[in-house]
Amino acid sequence: MPPPSDTVKVAIQWPGAFPKLMEIDQKKPLSAIIKEVSDGWSIIENHEDLALQYGEGSGFYITEKNRNEIKNGAILRLTSSPTHTAHKLHERVQSSSMDVKLEALKDLARFSRDITFAQEFINLDGIYLLTQMVESGTEKYQKLQKIMKPCFGEMLSYTLTAFVELMDHGIVSWDTFSVAFIKKIASFVNKSGMDISILQRSLAILESMVLNSHDLYQKVAQEISIGQLIPHLQGTDQEIQTYAIAVINALFLKAPDAMRQEMANILTQKQLRSIILTHVIRAQNAINNEMAHQLYVLQVLTFNLLEDRMMTKMDPQDQAQRDIIFELRRIAFDVEPDQNSLGGSIEKRKSMYTRDYKKLGFTNNVNPALDFTHTPPGMLALDNMLYFAKHQQDAYIRIVLENSSREDKHECPFGRSSIELTKMLCEILKVGELPSETCNDFHPMFFTHDRSFEEFFCIGIQLLNKTWKEMRATSEDFNKIVSGLHAFFTIVKNNNLQSSNHQ
Repeated sequence: MPPPSDTVKVAIQWPGAFPKLMEIDQKKPLSAIIKEVSDGWSIIENHEDLALQYGEGSGFYITEKNRNEIKNGAILRLTSSPTHTAHKLHERVQSSSMDVKLEALKDLARFSRDITFAQEFINLDGIYLLTQMVESGTEKYQKLQKIMKPCFGEMLSYTLTAFVELMDHGIVSWDTFSVAFIKKIASFVNKSGMDISILQRSLAILESMVLNSHDLYQKVAQEISIGQLIPHLQGTDQEIQTYAIAVINALFLKAPDAMRQEMANILTQKQLRSIILTHVIRAQNAINNEMAHQLYVLQVLTFNLLEDRMMTKMDPQDQAQRDIIFELRRIAFDVEPDQNSLGGSIEKRKSMYTRDYKKLGFTNNVNPALDFTHTPPGMLALDNMLYFAKHQQDAYIRIVLENSSREDKHECPFGRSSIELTKMLCEILKVGELPSETCNDFHPMFFTHDRSFEEFFCIGIQLLNKTWKEMRATSEDFNKIVSGLHAFFTIVKNNNLQSSNHQ
């Protein structure tokens, strides 16, 4: 007959004693179970200073809130309560003995993963204690630096580990930290030759500061620049590289609008892209999921800078915007924008412009500015067209002239195609959407070119025209070809991502 569902069979350990097999009645208070177990072993300690922990796996404390997670066959351990342990560790980490302090910090780093213990240690102003140790540590032991350097480095590493674990529970606000603490953490990142574990935890702390506090963002941004993070991308430790990119992403994400474009200009510089491409994407080590996620976030944040243009409607009365259309006409037909103003009637000039705009594939031949009043893709489509016309001029002219010589029904409208293609790329690349917390879909091509979105467009528009020509398509086939191109790009993107994740 199976045991009642509110009873679990477990083994309980106590140092120096044989494990005790017993059934735990989940309806009975946990304190009563602990007293029963301690009395069975004739333990003289106050049972209120004792608690149960998992003996395997996480080693977390068992509380009234999580006791229902105990499974049959679990191995538990009778041990000091989180309150008692927190007080003991709080005393030991302040010991004058370096050996005692180091062992205490090791224990603290391990226990701090448990939210039950963390709450007790934080209640003792434990976070403040750790920050004071970090701020004063190097000065306090400066005279013993040569002798104590290995020990000090290890102590600092465990101190920062405990700090990170405690803060990860979300109990304490990040807004409470001093400028002195931020400067000290930043100094660990800026200093060359720093211990790997200290560097990793310092980068993790800076990332959390930026993401969780607007005030701290301002202070961290004053201490850390992207240029100071670049050396950490040139190493071989992927964990350090990952955290360095995570800090860059955090600074980028939280930057005010006025500074975001400036940061983007730094991120798209060839030096940084080349470093990421050479030392991360093309490195011998396979890219793990966390690194892939950070590369994806960096990609999304950069693509999102296009959102403003994507959502900006063209103003038909704006001469600067109209000049872009004139430039497209000039490049395609080798005429100056004002050439026809030298002679002929207004009607004749309008007719000539209308004819050329039709060849360029605009829907509104008389006033093509109206083609760019729908968002998305807004002005971004016109930006892409101009980029293609200027950077791949021969291909642009060929596409326009080829379609000019076709029968009307077989023309592949460059203007209309460009607008639809830009809209499609915005959808596929999720321009304007916040990064997903779980996605790791990054495109290596993004790191090979400073204008990767425009380069995607150049590839797409030529592919669309090639497909149109091979199919001898007509205007009735337009939506079908665009849909097929959407499916093709999606497949290419997915294959590209799969290959990038298995390098």
